[in-house]
Amino acid sequence: MTGIAEVLGGKKTLKKKIQSRFDLMEMSKDGITKEALRHLAKYLALSASQLAELLPVSERTILRYTSKKPFNRVVSEQILQIAEVVAKGIEVFEDKEKFISWMHSPIKSLANQTPLSLLISRFGMEMVLDELGRIEYGVYS
Repeated sequence: MTGIAEVLGGKKTLKKKIQSRFDLMEMSKDGITKEALRHLAKYLALSASQLAELLPVSERTILRYTSKKPFNRVVSEQILQIAEVVAKGIEVFEDKEKFISWMHSPIKSLANQTPLSLLISRFGMEMVLDELGRIEYGVYS
């Protein structure tokens, strides 16, 4: 769970520790701030428009938010799920740059889609997490 917090800027940005999935549920209910979203974008080396493509909110809406204003539950949950995928990817690859490169590469077992492009939905995230699990255990399709 610490990996998720790190991707989103740590306790300083989140104002809470993430110790369990219950904490993630609570955070999605309370809302993730634009500041935490900025940390995620920076961590993934994505622009605001690239990140907005993954979220159920427009780039223009994101830009209107102040750094401390929390997003609604749906957007916050999507941000947390993306952060969870990123944390797992860093854990599996043990190298941030290799993971980010993988995220931008078409993957045959993901129908030649980039893992990043699949983060637009829970189903796509599950496919990426499954692929990371196969990599982690040395099982390639």
